[in-house]
Amino acid sequence: MENAWMLMMSMSRSEKLPRSVPKGTLTRIWRFASAHHRMLYAFLALTTVSAVIAVAVPVLAGRAVDAIVNRTGLSTVVWIAVVIAGLAVVDALFGLAERWMSSRIGEGLIYDLRRAVFGHVQGMPVAFFTRTRTGSLVSRLNNDVIGAQRAFTSTLSGLVTNVIQLVLTVAVMITLAWQVTLLALVLLPIFILPARRMGRTIAALQRESANLNAAMTGQMTERFSAGGATLVKLFGRPEAEAEEFGDRADRVRNIGVRTAMANRVFMTSLTLVSALAQAMVYGVGGWLAFTGRIEAGTVVSLALLLTRLYGPLTQLANARVDVMSALVSFERVFEVLDLKPSLTERADPTPLPATPLGVRLRDVRFTYPDASTISLASLEEVATLEHTENHEVLHGVDLEVAPGQMLALVGPSGAGKSTIASLVPRLYDVDSGAVEVGGEGRWTDIRDTSFADLRGAIGVVTQDGHLFHDSIAGNLRYAKPEATDAELVTALQRARLGALLADLPDGLQTVVGERGYRLSGGERQRLTIARLLLAAPRVVILDEATAHLDSESEVAVQEALTEALVGRTAIVIAHRLSTIRSADTIAVVEDGRVVEQGSHDVLLARAGRYADLHHTQFVGAA
Repeated sequence: MENAWMLMMSMSRSEKLPRSVPKGTLTRIWRFASAHHRMLYAFLALTTVSAVIAVAVPVLAGRAVDAIVNRTGLSTVVWIAVVIAGLAVVDALFGLAERWMSSRIGEGLIYDLRRAVFGHVQGMPVAFFTRTRTGSLVSRLNNDVIGAQRAFTSTLSGLVTNVIQLVLTVAVMITLAWQVTLLALVLLPIFILPARRMGRTIAALQRESANLNAAMTGQMTERFSAGGATLVKLFGRPEAEAEEFGDRADRVRNIGVRTAMANRVFMTSLTLVSALAQAMVYGVGGWLAFTGRIEAGTVVSLALLLTRLYGPLTQLANARVDVMSALVSFERVFEVLDLKPSLTERADPTPLPATPLGVRLRDVRFTYPDASTISLASLEEVATLEHTENHEVLHGVDLEVAPGQMLALVGPSGAGKSTIASLVPRLYDVDSGAVEVGGEGRWTDIRDTSFADLRGAIGVVTQDGHLFHDSIAGNLRYAKPEATDAELVTALQRARLGALLADLPDGLQTVVGERGYRLSGGERQRLTIARLLLAAPRVVILDEATAHLDSESEVAVQEALTEALVGRTAIVIAHRLSTIRSADTIAVVEDGRVVEQGSHDVLLARAGRYADLHHTQFVGAA
C-alpha cells in the first residue's frame, strides 16, 4: 500500500493540474499508443488476472481455516494450500511478464515521443532557438516524455487493477458478511478525505520542487558551458552564482523534508485507520462467529480482504490527480509538437541542376517572425510572450551574383547584411519577392526545391563557427559522413591545419571540447572551413568569417578561404574592406536597402557611400 501511495505521488507534475482534458488530447494519446496496442491489451489482461488472484487468495485462506476448524479433512487443507501456492507462482510469473510488457510499452512510447519531438524541433526556424531556453526544451524531451509514458505503464494499469480489485473485494466481502462490510465502509470517509487533502498538499510541494529543479538545470546548462563559465569568471560572479544556486538547492531540500514528513504522517494515519478497521472486523466478526452466524474462516478472509480494500480506494479517490498529472505531461509534449514550423518543403520539390549556381534576390521584403508564431512562454520561462510588433528589416532588396563570381555585402552593423545571408540558405522565408538559385536563364525559387538539395548546394561559414563536443573527425564528418580519413586530412591541409594535425597526439580523434573551445579562434574557423571543403557546396556564404581574429590568424583563415572559394559562387559579408576589393560586385546595404552596387574601382570613382566607408577605414585610420 505504501508503494502504491508513493507511486501516486510521483505522478505529480510541475504544472497546475487542468480542470478538464483539452478536446482531442485522448485521441492524440491513443495515436501514439496504437503502435503498441497488442502488447497494451495483453498487459491489461495480465493486470486483471493479478487483481483476481489478489482477491482469491484471502478467500482461499478463509476456506483453509474453516477446514481446520471443522476438521473436514487434511486433504482439503493440503489442496487449498497447493492452490494458494500455485496462485502465488502464477502471480509471480505474471508480475514478471507485466514488468517486461510495461517496460516494452513505456520505453517504446518514450522512443516514439522523443523521435517525434526531436524531429519536429529540428524543423523549427533559427528564431525559435534564439528565443528558447535550452534547459526548458531538453526538459520536454526528458521529464515530460517520461511523465507521459507513466500514463500507460503506471496510471492506466493502476486504474484497471484497482477498479477490478475494489469491485471484487467489496462483492466478496458482502457475500461473506454484509454486516461487517458495511461497518468497515463506515470508516472510509475518515480515510479518503485526508488522503485527498494530503495528495493535493504533496502535489503542490512537488510542483514547487520541480520548478526549482528546472531553474537549477537551466542555470547549470548555461553556466557549465565553456562560454558561460568564462563569463562568470571574467566578471567575478562565481560566489554570487553559487549562492543563488545554493538558495534554490536549500529550498528543494526543505521541500524534500516537508514532503517526507507529509508522507510519513499520511502513512501513519493510514496504518492507524487500517488497524482500527481490522480490529473492528475481528471484534464484530468474532462475535458473529461465536454466535454461529458466520464461520471462523470468514473472519480471517474479511480481515485479509480489508487490506485489499483501502489501497485501491485511496488511489481511486485520487484518480483525477493521477490522470491529470499524466495528461499534463502529454499536453506539454503536444504543446511543442503543435508549434507549426514556418519553413515547409513542397511535396514535389524541383531538383537543382548539377551546373554551377548563381544567386538572385528579387524585390525581397522580410520581417522577423513574431514570438507568438515561433515560441512558447513556457520554453522561454516567462509569464507571457512579448507582443511587440516586429518591423520590416529588408525593403525591396534586389541583388544578383552570377555562377562562379563573388558578391560582397558591406555597410554598418544592423543594416541587414546577415539577414540577407540567412535568407539564401533558407533559414527564414521572405515575406514577398523571391530568393532564387540557378543561372543562364534558369532560376529556381529556393522555396520550390528540397531542403536536402539546398543544404548540398549552399555552405555557410559564420564569424563564430560552431563545433560539437566531438573529435575533429566527428566534426568534419558532420558534413560528409562517408568521408575517409585521407579525405579528412586533405581537407585539413587545404584549410591550413596540417601543422596543427601533426602536433596533436590523438590526431583526427582529438576532442575539440564544447563549441571547440580547446582550439584557438583561428583554428576553430579553419576547422569549419575544412568542414565546408568536405561538403563541397557550389555556393559559399561567408558572414564575417575573419572577425575577432588576430592578424596572424586572419592571414591563415584568409588563405583557407581563398582555397575554399576557388570555382565557387560566393557571398561575402565583411567590415574590413581590404578583404573584398577583388569582389566582382560590392553592394552597400543601409537600413535594409541596397544603396550602391558595383566593383571596388567603380564605387570609389562614384564617390558615394562606399567611398565614404573606404575613406573612414583607410584614410581615417592612417
